[in-house]
Amino acid sequence: MAEQATHYIWSDLPSEHLRGSITRRFVTSGTVMVGEVKFRKGDTVPRHSHPNEQFTHVVSGALKFTFGEAGEQEIVVGAGGIVMIPSDLPHSVEALEDTLEYDIFNPPRQDWIDPASGFLRG
Repeated sequence: MAEQATHYIWSDLPSEHLRGSITRRFVTSGTVMVGEVKFRKGDTVPRHSHPNEQFTHVVSGALKFTFGEAGEQEIVVGAGGIVMIPSDLPHSVEALEDTLEYDIFNPPRQDWIDPASGFLRG
C-alpha cells in the first residue's frame, strides 16, 4: 500500500519558546526536517555545529551569520535570501531585525526533536 501525503498548517503546530525571544515549530519525516523560526531584533544563536546540512530561507527581516571556528566568514541574509550551511561548519546567528525564517535540515536534527536537549532551550 502506498503512503499517504500529510498536510500541516504552521499555526496549528505547537510553538516552542527558546533562548531570548526565539520561537520555533517544525515538521519532520525520516529524512528531512522543516522548521519555522522567529527572532526579535538582537536575539542570538551561539556558535555551534551539527552533522546536518542546513538551508535557511529568510522570509522577512535579516540575520547575520558568522561561519568558521574563528568567525572567518560573515553573511547577512535578508528577506528572500537563502544560505546553505554544510555539515559540521561552525556558525552563529544574530537577528539584525525581527525575522521570520524557515530551516531545512537533512537529516532531521535530533536535538530539536528531543525535549531533553539543552540546545537553545531555557
